[in-house]
Amino acid sequence: MTTIMSRTNSHARRMERAVEQATEAGLSGVLVTPGPDLTYLSGYQPTAVTERMTLLILDAAREPVLLVPALERPDAEPAAGAAGVSLVDWADGEDPYTAVAPLIDPLGHYAMSDSAWAMHLLGLQRVVPGAHYSSMTGALPMLRAVKDPGEIDRLSAAGAAADAAYEEIVCVPFAGRTEREIGADLAGLLRQHGHSQVDFTIVGSGPNGANPHHEMGERVVRYGDMVILDFGGLCQGYGSDTTRTVHVGPATDEERTVFDVVRRAQQAAFEAVRPGVACQEIDRVARQVIGDAGYGRYFIHRTGHGIGLTTHEPPYLVQGETQPLVTGMCFSIEPGVYLPGRFGVRIEDIVTVTEDGGRRLNNTRHRMHLVS
Repeated sequence: MTTIMSRTNSHARRMERAVEQATEAGLSGVLVTPGPDLTYLSGYQPTAVTERMTLLILDAAREPVLLVPALERPDAEPAAGAAGVSLVDWADGEDPYTAVAPLIDPLGHYAMSDSAWAMHLLGLQRVVPGAHYSSMTGALPMLRAVKDPGEIDRLSAAGAAADAAYEEIVCVPFAGRTEREIGADLAGLLRQHGHSQVDFTIVGSGPNGANPHHEMGERVVRYGDMVILDFGGLCQGYGSDTTRTVHVGPATDEERTVFDVVRRAQQAAFEAVRPGVACQEIDRVARQVIGDAGYGRYFIHRTGHGIGLTTHEPPYLVQGETQPLVTGMCFSIEPGVYLPGRFGVRIEDIVTVTEDGGRRLNNTRHRMHLVS
């Protein structure tokens, strides 16, 4: 059924802020198609995303307008009314792009949702050939990056639910079972602890752990394996994403050394979090620890990514990202070391920026957990 998030005036304020950001970026406004941006800004989430065009139009020159298919108007009316958005509908057989034309500046430049269908963008270009469009992430990277207290509460709840799932999964046997079986148990625990949607459960055992995005398979976990567990989904509409690395039975000295390098890198990156620090600095700090230990070429991905209504969103903690951290940003810190053909180690927490540092939203211990 159609989802309408609880709202007061928060959605109206978000739409106003989006227009302000667009104006500051030299844009005429924002065009929002179904997806996380539409939910975030208006509180409206269509029953299903189809070829029929739905478009929220935010323009500094007019009040917000939501264009919807006529058959979906009854579903959209409650959300639009609560958010103070005018509705315009179009019927099957009519050209929805013609309905949009009078609502936007014919020579304007708009940020448009990354998830917009190409057919809709091309349709707008046909009827408004003088207008220009940029991707939302490229033009307005900060649109959803700073979370309000209610969003942080939901992300905290999602993190706590993922932590609870982890505390239980390490109590089940690993040796002699397939990665897929362990992953299925983990997904079930996420749902049991409040997740409405499980997006991924990575179980990378032994040499499979050296592939950061390994898809769990039929490999049987063996005594002596290092095992990466990376899992998350949606809880109360907001994302969880955490990684812990466990070991089946006692670990070797080398495995403990690599694990400790990653643990120290994750801790150092966390301690570097504070408002005003560039995103790339967090990546640099983690990479420095791993590089100094001689494993720099085995850290093969960025240190982190933003999280909110989606698992991956701005900000990104990576070299070249000069965006300063702002209080309320939430992102992962997840350094790793991956030794091809042997094993991998990754430790990941979701962190929110506070006024004087950072706060973890995942709170399970970072020590190497020995499982059976």
